[in-house]
Amino acid sequence: MAKLFSVASWNVEHFKGDGPDSARVDRVVAFLAEQKPDIFGMFEVEGKTVFETLMQRMPNYTFQITEGQQTQEILIGVKRTMTSLITQRTEYKSGTTHMRPGQLVSFMVGQEKYAVLFLHLASGVDPRGMGLRDDMVMRAIDFKKTLDKQAAPGERANYIFLGDLNSMGLEYPGHNIPSTDELNKWDKETKKAKYKMRRLPKTHANSWSNGSTSSIPDSALDHVFAADHLTFKTFAAADGSQAEVAVRGWTDATTPAAKDKWIKDHSDHSLLYFEVHG
Repeated sequence: MAKLFSVASWNVEHFKGDGPDSARVDRVVAFLAEQKPDIFGMFEVEGKTVFETLMQRMPNYTFQITEGQQTQEILIGVKRTMTSLITQRTEYKSGTTHMRPGQLVSFMVGQEKYAVLFLHLASGVDPRGMGLRDDMVMRAIDFKKTLDKQAAPGERANYIFLGDLNSMGLEYPGHNIPSTDELNKWDKETKKAKYKMRRLPKTHANSWSNGSTSSIPDSALDHVFAADHLTFKTFAAADGSQAEVAVRGWTDATTPAAKDKWIKDHSDHSLLYFEVHG
């Protein structure tokens, strides 16, 4: 099967680009450009110089960035060879002014329509954080029904949602919920007959790290959910299995020192990359 398009998703941790952060912008943009994604989403963009560097270093892309009262934005890039519509979806703020809206990229490949929704969900292990996450994820899942209704008779929507979903679980006196249970709930919902979606396996389970000396363990915060009829390129996973999402960044470091350096130079999140084939 041939590649139809590729997607990258990356949280770049308080990405300002000015002052001492200017050198990091060059490293981050260089690493992103190496992936050659057709579409990408960057999270936690906080400075306008980031946008300027992207335009200079990646001239073959068009860009759009979210706007609102939030301090962290989602920046989308799409190759100029693709005809696309990018829309800011405020319903994923869940009525909270400081939360990020979603970014929906709608485009055509041949005669097929595709929709890719980039999300940066609420963090926190408190009840409010988990409640906001759950509301946002359920909105993203339920959007599949809306898109299915718009599809041609007898067909289903080519829909993917992804990003930093911050699956952290809940820590509350007498009622802790591990992050795996939070993910299992989302998996159960997406697999229902009215949605027919699935979470794509990754080459590395964890995508976030606070470094080798931290007491906080590495975590699986970034995920991709897709309509179950879509086909993806496979990559060799760290455990020897086959995965459909390549996790690239500090996860490729071979020593603790190299891992810590990559985190310092780039981000505490590794980048997610995948290809849709058909």
